[in-house]
Amino acid sequence: MTMPTTLFDKVWDAHEILRGESGQSLLWIDRHFVHEGSFHAFNKLHERELSVARPDLTFGIADHYVPTLTRRLDAIGDAKVRGMIEQLTDNTRRHGITLFGLDDPRQGIVHVLGPEQGLTQPGLLMVCGDSHTSTHGAFGSIAFGIGASEVAHVLATQTLWQSRPKKMRLTVEGELPPGISAKDIALTWIARLGADGARGYAIEYAGSAIRSLSMEARLTLCNLSIEGGARCGMIAPDATTFDYLRGRPFAPRGARWEQALAYWQMLKSDDGAHFDREERLAAADIAPTVTWGVSPEEALPIDARVPDPADQRDAGKARQLRDSLYYMGLAAGQKLTDIVIDRVFIGSCTNARMEDLRAAASVLRGRRSKVPGIVSPGSTQVKRQAEAEGLDTVFREAGLEWRESGCSMCVGMNGDLVPPGERCASTTNRNFKGRQGPGARTHLMSPAMVAAAAVAGRLADVREL
Repeated sequence: MTMPTTLFDKVWDAHEILRGESGQSLLWIDRHFVHEGSFHAFNKLHERELSVARPDLTFGIADHYVPTLTRRLDAIGDAKVRGMIEQLTDNTRRHGITLFGLDDPRQGIVHVLGPEQGLTQPGLLMVCGDSHTSTHGAFGSIAFGIGASEVAHVLATQTLWQSRPKKMRLTVEGELPPGISAKDIALTWIARLGADGARGYAIEYAGSAIRSLSMEARLTLCNLSIEGGARCGMIAPDATTFDYLRGRPFAPRGARWEQALAYWQMLKSDDGAHFDREERLAAADIAPTVTWGVSPEEALPIDARVPDPADQRDAGKARQLRDSLYYMGLAAGQKLTDIVIDRVFIGSCTNARMEDLRAAASVLRGRRSKVPGIVSPGSTQVKRQAEAEGLDTVFREAGLEWRESGCSMCVGMNGDLVPPGERCASTTNRNFKGRQGPGARTHLMSPAMVAAAAVAGRLADVREL
C-alpha cells in the first residue's frame, strides 16, 4: 500500500533525479522556454564554451520586446529593442533551438503560445525566465519562473536544483455568478490572503467552480498564482484539458496520444492526500473585482469604496494604504465606480486569448469607448482567429486600436506605455508603481470589466451592461 499523494508530489517525484544533502532536489526539465531576456544566460554559456544540452526541449519566443505596430525588424526605430530581438535570433540559431520569432505565423506571448501549440502538457516540469510561467500549471504540470543563472544551468544541463515547496489546496465550490471570471477568482483570493499569502507554497486549485472553468480561464487563474506569492499553481487535468490538447501541433498523436492519455488520467491528488494548508472560497461570494492600489492584494469588489487608512489599527498597514492612495491619486472612502480612467488596455499573458477577446467584444459591440486604448492579442494565431470572427472590427468601431501580438503595455518594454499620471483599466497581472510606465496608474480587472470601463469612462460594473 502506498500513501495517498498530491498531484504536485506525483509530478515532482517523477522528475527528481537525486536529492542533495541540503534537501534540495535535482530535477529533470521537460520544457524550457527562453525569450529576449535570456541573453544573459546565453552569454554565460559562451564564456565557458558550453553548448545547449537539449536544444530539442528548448524553445525561443520573441514576445517581451516585440513591437505591436509592425512585424518588420528593420522598421523598429529603437536600437535597443531591435538588438534584443536580434540577439534571441542569433542565440537560438547558433544552438539549433526552435524559434517562434517576429515573422513566424505562430509567434505570440510565451504563456499563450505554449498551450496553443501543444507544448504545454500534463505531468511536465516546465521553466522559463519569466515569473508568470505558473500559467502552464493549468494543465497539471509544474511550471515556474527562474532567474538568469538558473536559465544558464538548464541550458547547459537540462536540470535544475530546487527546494520542494509546501502544498496548499485552494478550493472554490459552487456556481460562479454571471459576469464573474477567473480573474475575479484570482484577485479575490489574493486580496484575502495577501500578496505574500501563498509564499513558499505550490497551489492546487480544486472544487466544482474550478472544474467548470474553460481551459483558457484555468490558464488565467494559474497565471496569477505568482501574484499571491505562490511558487506555482496547478489544476488536475480532466476531459476539458484533453479536449483542448487533442490535435495541437506538438501534442502526441496516434498510439502515443493513447499512451499519454492513460498517464494523464492518473494525474490527480489521491483521496486523503496531505496538504500543508487548506483554503476555501464560495463561488457565490465572488464579485467583479478591481484593484485600487499598487499591489494585486489591494483589490475590492467593484461596488466597494477605497479603504481609509484611519480605520487601520496596524500602523505599518496604514502607512502602506496612505502611500498607495497618494500614488494612485485617490481619496479614502471614494466609490470605486467614481474613479475616472484615461485609457484602457486589453492584452497580456493573463487575458489575451480568444475567450478574453470575445468577452470584451461582447460588451463593446455597438458601443463607443470614451477613452483611447489598445487591444493586443496574445498570439498571431489568436489575432487571425479574432479577425476571422470580426472582433477586430468591433474593437476598431468602439474606438480602440487593434495591434499585433506581444507583451505590449503589460510591461512597457516595447514602447507601449501609459503616460505619467494617467490611469489605465488593464487586463494585465501587475499594478505596482511604474509597471506600465513611469508614473502610470494601473487598475487590474477582467477583459469584460475593462470593456465596461471603456464604455463608461470610469471603473464600472459589467453586470449593469
